[in-house]
Amino acid sequence: MKKTIITLAIAIATFFGGNMANAQNKFAYIDFQELMQLMPEYKKASTDMEAYGKTLQDELKKMSEEFDTKLAKYQKEQATMSDAIKDLREKELRDMQTRIQEFQESAQENARKKEQEYLKPIIEKAKSTIAAVAKEGGYGYVFDSSPGTPLLYKPEGDNIMAQVKKKLGIL
Repeated sequence: MKKTIITLAIAIATFFGGNMANAQNKFAYIDFQELMQLMPEYKKASTDMEAYGKTLQDELKKMSEEFDTKLAKYQKEQATMSDAIKDLREKELRDMQTRIQEFQESAQENARKKEQEYLKPIIEKAKSTIAAVAKEGGYGYVFDSSPGTPLLYKPEGDNIMAQVKKKLGIL
């Protein structure tokens, strides 16, 4: 008799527990990349990142043109230079080349940091809005269906893009 009661209690707990778990395991998806690109903040950040990148490119171009000018002058005057002056000019050219390479590496790193700085608040806003919509819709999980993400199947009825766009005020 005691075994029967325990078995019945386990069966009831499994039945109700399973139904409650199913309510929490409601799935949805959203194309996060598309959402980001629709946000006005992203468009401004993208413009700002392009402007910052252009500034870095302009500086690199200026440095490269200066190097090219000095190299051309060296090549033109090389035949009439003494060995000491040749060595000095070659060292100067190598140093300039090293500075250009260091600037390129530094510029790439700075551009990545600037991009992260611009995108972090936008990503946080998008994620918090997705979380709010998921909570309102009773979704336990929301998957990113952006191209390149490993989502094998996505049912049309659970795309929450429209709700998130509405909550963000994107038409």
